[in-house]
Amino acid sequence: MSLALLARTHPRVIDWGIHLDRAPAAGWLALQAAALTPVWIWMAQRMRDGSDDPLGRLALAALALLTWTLRRELRPAPRLGWLALATVGTLVATMLRTGVGPLPSLPPLAASLLAVLAFACCLLAFLPRRVAALPVAGLAVLALPLLSSLQFYAGYPLRVITAEASRWLLAPGFSVSREGSSLLVDGQLVIVDAPCSGVQMVWLGYFTACVVALWAGRNDRGFVARLPVVGLLVLGGNIVRNSVLVAFEAAGHAPAPWLHDAFGLVLLALVCGGIARVMGYDPGSRQGAESAVIPGLITSAGGRRVDTAS
Repeated sequence: MSLALLARTHPRVIDWGIHLDRAPAAGWLALQAAALTPVWIWMAQRMRDGSDDPLGRLALAALALLTWTLRRELRPAPRLGWLALATVGTLVATMLRTGVGPLPSLPPLAASLLAVLAFACCLLAFLPRRVAALPVAGLAVLALPLLSSLQFYAGYPLRVITAEASRWLLAPGFSVSREGSSLLVDGQLVIVDAPCSGVQMVWLGYFTACVVALWAGRNDRGFVARLPVVGLLVLGGNIVRNSVLVAFEAAGHAPAPWLHDAFGLVLLALVCGGIARVMGYDPGSRQGAESAVIPGLITSAGGRRVDTAS
């Protein structure tokens, strides 16, 4: 059946299609959010019962602010590739959350990871093309209540790396040896415990990277190219913090709890500031603007432009 014949025989179908095509982006996003309601309920319960830090609210607020800021630029016709990924991701996350037939159910965090990525795809379908996809997906992942899981799986390796690096830094001034994640400094045992793993600094560092990348209009390639520096800044900041505090404690001048916390906050601010600088700074932009030459023009420093185009 041709479109013209369908319009003559079933005009209401065409009208419904037109209304569907003109549906506002907010309506589609609301439907996507409603389809993932069990995920939001689980996330809210996990944040409320104290089993995880509620830092994910910052990532959700950042995504909401991004959408609100660009609300007048949301695409009237979504990009179908992202919309298809959002649809498939939502269906897969829903099925794997409870299990279907021979497919076993996934842990709630894994199923929720698929769900928030599906929602990020739906959001990208309506956002302007200039908005990079990876920072949006990164904020969606950071919105999950995953800090306790990161501490469980990655906390010990990070503590071992931090302890070993601190051993090297303290070796010139102290007699230092390492056993696991503990340091023996001049005969005094110093334990690199869970808060010293730097998991929260990792979260805040990558949150800063995603937010600044979106603010600066960084594309996906530029974002990925700067991620190794982000990791080095986070790891280096945590090592410096741990080394300084261990040195004071080994020297018999253990800082007061408030000074311990204040020093950690200062290092965190420096690390996040460095990440913001790395993500926001484009060394080629100024040079490119100063040396840009418009085809057909003769330019010289301090001189006028002469149009040579015929």
